[in-house]
Amino acid sequence: MDWELKRELKEKLAGEQGYYRYAAGTRQRFALVYPNSYFVGMSNLGLHIIYDLLNKRRDTACERFFLPERQRLARYEKTHTPLMSLENQLPLYEFPLIGFAVSFEMDYFHVLDILTLGKVRLRAAERGEQDPIVIAGGPCATFNPEPLSLVIDAFIIGEGEVIMPAFMDAYQEARAAGRSRAETLRALAAVPGVYVPSLYHHTYDEDGRLRAIEPIGGAPQEVRRQWVQDLDAWPAHTVVVTDDTEFNLYLIETARGCGRHCRFCMAGYCFRVPRNRSLAVIEQEVRDALAYGKRIGLMGAAISDYPEIDALCKNILGEGLSMSVASFRADSVTEELVASLAESGLKTLTMAPEAGSRRMRAVINKGIEEEHLFHSMDLGMAAGIPNYRLYLMIGLPFETDEDIEAIIDLANRLKDYMEAHGAKGTLTLSINPFIPKPFTPFQWEPMCDKKRVEKSLKRITQALRRRKHIHIIAESPREAYVQGVLARGDRRVAEALVRAHALGGSKGFKRALKELGLDADSYLYRERPAEEIFPWERLDMGFHKEYLYAELQRAKKLLPTVPCFPGCHRCGVC
Repeated sequence: MDWELKRELKEKLAGEQGYYRYAAGTRQRFALVYPNSYFVGMSNLGLHIIYDLLNKRRDTACERFFLPERQRLARYEKTHTPLMSLENQLPLYEFPLIGFAVSFEMDYFHVLDILTLGKVRLRAAERGEQDPIVIAGGPCATFNPEPLSLVIDAFIIGEGEVIMPAFMDAYQEARAAGRSRAETLRALAAVPGVYVPSLYHHTYDEDGRLRAIEPIGGAPQEVRRQWVQDLDAWPAHTVVVTDDTEFNLYLIETARGCGRHCRFCMAGYCFRVPRNRSLAVIEQEVRDALAYGKRIGLMGAAISDYPEIDALCKNILGEGLSMSVASFRADSVTEELVASLAESGLKTLTMAPEAGSRRMRAVINKGIEEEHLFHSMDLGMAAGIPNYRLYLMIGLPFETDEDIEAIIDLANRLKDYMEAHGAKGTLTLSINPFIPKPFTPFQWEPMCDKKRVEKSLKRITQALRRRKHIHIIAESPREAYVQGVLARGDRRVAEALVRAHALGGSKGFKRALKELGLDADSYLYRERPAEEIFPWERLDMGFHKEYLYAELQRAKKLLPTVPCFPGCHRCGVC
């Protein structure tokens, strides 16, 4: 045991407010793990929600684990110290339940790093009666659990508030009855929203394509996503307050789900139905935040879509607090919202047209037009905001060279507009390669060829590099293509993930695929037929697969799909 590491954890805990800490042995221990650094993980609202939910039970003590930063990681490895919890500095392997909150595909590699560091067997099939049960939740677990299926015992499909209470009850009942590990997993599989991968058999045809997924051992035919129907019953806000976070905000969730039908957006489909918290509940959360004096960070798919956003802005500033937002839509932003952000010190207004041409925005059903971007700039400049950022994607389905040129043209015209109105700030283009995701209309589409994406990125960069005060930030294409395999990967990719861990992590992933005889190009560049059986086929998000395919055909024809509305039954969720 490295006492210096233990001291550092105690110091970090001493810098927090609002954490739970129970004496060892008084409650069932649960390890809540964020597979990235403390700095990143403590800005994840989902982590706060589950931490609070579990610790409010009378029988559970939930403690947090994070991936150590490089210097501390080296000391853990050098001293052979097992990864320790923040609250009581207990080793990970001593926790009978380990739960990962997984939001990003690249963190899959960190999941394996953490288990190894915590002295927990990597493969679920090799864990014995005395080993922990390892579960995972969050967006990635909900959409496609298969790339982690060899490592994770059970996945939480949907929103944890409505699954975890029943999950913990089933676990405690099995434990009290002295059931074996296999019996316990079968009991957990009976909980709505729990997927146990070992209870499903995957078979492939001679071409290596998935042919069937068969439940075994009495497992459910499908696992239906669970979701919170009344958000007011589950307030969501920062629980543990610390200055050592990526955003350093007091987070409050205003709404959940989105009904805009952007065809690229996995969250937009899998977090339906769109739900809003009442203004009264959010205002109470704002009052609770007063004690900490932090800027309020409003969370939601599109904050500007919140029906009472102007009243909420007035309330926050009226309480003497400042505010920030996770995102807003240029077609619904209000003068009150922009003015409130400016008064709170915002220096950069971010807009997400996603594509430069009107044609491509029709393909993805974004609903944002150029007039919305210029109007948002007008509001920003009137409020004194100097800088602007655009979120854009390249490599979208059906993209042409003309669509890349449209990005360059749009950037130049927006910068001209800024200069013509006396705004001397920076226009930043944040450009990401498009990754087709599960449960979207584009799940059938190939990823754009990596060389073409690199060529498009080079074209944009060269065309704009001479223009002063236009900056370009681009995600690594190499990393995007690793994500592309993991996003739609089947169960065989899980074996590659485990092998890559032994080869050094994400850098060894391509080699691991080759050693296993798996063709990365087949995962990335193959157009799927309508009847394709996907690895996530046994998961039910509540909408029809046929609806998604029909949306793909509408994308090809540039046809719009209107947002969700009362009485709508198009997709099947309602």
